[in-house]
Amino acid sequence: MAGDPRRWQIGLVGYGEVGRILAEDLRQQDLRVSAYDIKLGGEQGAPLEEHAARFGVVLAASHAELTAKCDFIVSAVTASQAVPVAKACAAAINQGTWFLDFNSASPGAKQRAAALIDGAAARYVEGAVMTSVPPYRIKVPLLLGGPGARELEPLLNAIGFAAKVASDRLGVSSAVKMCRSIMIKGLEAMVIESFTTARAYGVEDAVLASLAETFPGIDWEKQGAYVFQRVIEHGRRRAEEVREVAETVREAGLTPWSAQGTAERQAWVADLADEGLFGPRSTEDFARSADWRTEADRILAKINRTK
Repeated sequence: MAGDPRRWQIGLVGYGEVGRILAEDLRQQDLRVSAYDIKLGGEQGAPLEEHAARFGVVLAASHAELTAKCDFIVSAVTASQAVPVAKACAAAINQGTWFLDFNSASPGAKQRAAALIDGAAARYVEGAVMTSVPPYRIKVPLLLGGPGARELEPLLNAIGFAAKVASDRLGVSSAVKMCRSIMIKGLEAMVIESFTTARAYGVEDAVLASLAETFPGIDWEKQGAYVFQRVIEHGRRRAEEVREVAETVREAGLTPWSAQGTAERQAWVADLADEGLFGPRSTEDFARSADWRTEADRILAKINRTK
């Protein structure tokens, strides 16, 4: 395997928003990048294929085809697929290949994935992405964990990542991420619920004024628009992540009442988006309204129609 990360053949499992951002930033450095996504070959695969062609990313036909030729693999899929992807990759992965698990999964899930990859004589490292990827791109703060984390850290940073070791023990990085998500994803769910309810009663201005007084460091109008945009666009993925958060809470011995409610609210918005309530996903202005009231009014109109 190539010791110089700039000579790596890099594989991306998952070619969604995160995978495509990583591909763009890696290809900008003339690094060799391949990718596989289960959507390839189907109706939803066309945009992925167009993106790959534009940026010079080689698409693989399967997990096995991708992993068999790579020195470094990033798994960036939905939370529920973290362990299944590790299992699929373990079947063909080469000895010594680095496997970075970028997924928002519970510590227990990361440990199960690690057992699969390490059992195939490859090198599993967990990665916990600590904030939204798009604003930071490849430089998004990334906590690493596991026995190989300290060795991988400088290699990742040499190709543009902003990685930092959290622990040599598996599960610690993910625990940080999951506990943070209780707050962040929970706040998103509360904003959707609070602002939409306030709009229904016509008291949104008073509510926002009160929030601004209590939390003067937050622009609640701007934050509200951002939250509605992100949940409408990525609510499905967020719901899956928060179900992993709930599992993390259970693994600690607590009942995840807050996390369960957050997952339900995120999934509920995702269902509305899938129904087309916020317009077709294929358009450029989908989930881009600068005023959260526009989206709240759509939700309330639907609720009133179904009463």
